[in-house]
Parts: sequence; structure tokens; C-alpha cells
Amino acid sequence: MGAEREASVKSGRRSRGTLGSLVEILIIAVSAILLTVVIKTFLAQAFYIPSESMEPGLKVNDRVLVEKPSYWMGGAPERGDVVVFADPGNWLSTNQVPPAPTGFKAVLAKIGLYPSGDHLVKRVIGVGGDTVECCESGRIVVNGTPLDASSFIAPSATCDGPMAQDNGSYVRGGCRGWKAVVPEGRLFVMGDNRANSADSSFHLCSPERQRSGDEACASAFVAVSDVVGRVAVVFWPTDRFGLEHRPETFDSVD
Repeated sequence: MGAEREASVKSGRRSRGTLGSLVEILIIAVSAILLTVVIKTFLAQAFYIPSESMEPGLKVNDRVLVEKPSYWMGGAPERGDVVVFADPGNWLSTNQVPPAPTGFKAVLAKIGLYPSGDHLVKRVIGVGGDTVECCESGRIVVNGTPLDASSFIAPSATCDGPMAQDNGSYVRGGCRGWKAVVPEGRLFVMGDNRANSADSSFHLCSPERQRSGDEACASAFVAVSDVVGRVAVVFWPTDRFGLEHRPETFDSVD
């Protein structure tokens, strides 16, 4: 009887020990998921680059980390920042929206561990109240200051962006002039690969429609509230690892 009682006690201890270990593992797993969700919501999130619009700095399928604290406590995107944002109004065509991740990848995407590709990434050229126009000696002009973008945009044989046609639509190439005043609370953004980027300059309405207050013209600008954060680093592939910096040319803009 004594031996049986001792064996029963030992078995009970083992069961309690196993249960305790499982509970500990569960607590650790839940804590890790909650921590990851907090990081995604408030600190950083992974994305991948879906197109050539930000070459040469960012290439197709680069994985980037977007940081969010820069825009806390009243902070906002600044000229020169490379930002990730939600589609401001049919900028993404159907064939540009990647298929939704499935299975375990979908779970990872929800908690920010699997890069998302359903947003856009561009460089901020103008903020609320700025006047952006083209062109002076082939350069985009912000508040009267021509920007020397040669250090970060793809080389261009003509000028630094898509230009307006007489009917107000935009085409790539050429150097026809256009001008826009950025509404408060919004951003004027452009891709660094100016010959292959359907950006604010591409979606911009004609000057007449801008002045008329046509609400459809607002889709050319990105709402600050739609910005997820600033691209801080390329982390994959490893041979392209590097930090993203704001070009000095924007420091000269009043």
C-alpha cells in the first residue's frame, strides 16, 4: 500500500508539472503575440515594395521596416520622408493589389510579422500649404525653391516628373508645366522613379478643376491620417540592408 501511494503521489506531481509547463508556454506565447501586436500598432511594421516606382533606392520585393514614433505627439511627415500610406483613391489598380496571405502567413500578417503589400510607398515632396510646381531647369519647385533630386531619383533625360496635358491628364515624359497648392492635412508625394510612378503629379487635376474645388481632385493628395509611418530601413535581402535618410536638398525649402 505504501509503494502504491508513493507511486500515485509521484504521478500526480508529474501531471501537475506537465500542466504547469503547458500553462507557462501558453502564457509566454500569448504575451509574445500581444507584444508583437503592440509593436505593430505603435512602433514598427514590415512591408514589401511591390513596384519599380521608388527605384533606385527601393527595389521590387525589398522588405522595409516602417517606424511610427516619428509621427507621435503632433509629429507629421516632412518633406523628403519616404512614407507608406493607404491608397488615397484608386491609385492601386486591380493587378497591383497582391493576393491576401493565407494560412499561417495570414496570421503573421495580422500581427505584423509578415510584410504587407497592399499599401503604397512614395516620397513626400510637399506638405499642407506648400506650392509644388514644374519645372525650373527640369527641377520640381517647392515654395519657389528648385529641388536638386539627382542624388535619389532615377536619371531622367528631360525633367523630374510626369507632366500635364492640355486636358488635365498626366503622362510620363516631356516637361510641360503644372502647379498645385497642397491642402492642409494632406501631402504631395512622388516616386523616385519619376518615369514610372503614378503619384500625386500623375493624378493631379488641371488647374481649372483645382480652382473649382472639384472634390475628385483631392485624390491627388495623401491624407496625413492615411500615413502608416516612415520607411526607416531596408532589412531584406541582406545585401541591400541600409537605413533610409531624408535628402539634404529639402533643407533649403522655406
